[in-house]
Amino acid sequence: MTALPVVPEWEPIHAGAQEATDEAERDLIEQQAAALGIQPLRWPRSWPPDSSFAMLAATYAKRVGRGVAFALAAFRQTFAAGRDLGDRDTVLIAAAACEMHPVALLKGVQLSSVARALEQASARARAAGVSSPPAILLEDQVFAGPEMINRAARALEDCG
Repeated sequence: MTALPVVPEWEPIHAGAQEATDEAERDLIEQQAAALGIQPLRWPRSWPPDSSFAMLAATYAKRVGRGVAFALAAFRQTFAAGRDLGDRDTVLIAAAACEMHPVALLKGVQLSSVARALEQASARARAAGVSSPPAILLEDQVFAGPEMINRAARALEDCG
């Protein structure tokens, strides 16, 4: 199985400072991408990024119905173009790619309601046991790591 049998809700969270990915982890991620038929990854020079601005942008994007499109565009900029997700211009390019006007995004990320929504989602994720994104939360189970999608799909099949 390679996909979830249901459409998940994407929830941007800010996990704080992330540890650097070592060479062995990068090799494993690249092998998994190749096995899935994904184009070769181009790692940004700066990894991991300071994703504070990007997560605010993702939260705003979700609010205006562009959450998934923005996430995909941001990750394409990061792993297909090798751009730094901590760079404001990379985030603005991703926003434009999913038809979000850069000025609207810049105003949106300044809204206190957007910051509060990101803070609340991050707190809920931590309380549920998410220690590092990406993760899938299914009721009281957290699935993370390389096999998270397959394991979550099996758990969903067992439930239903």
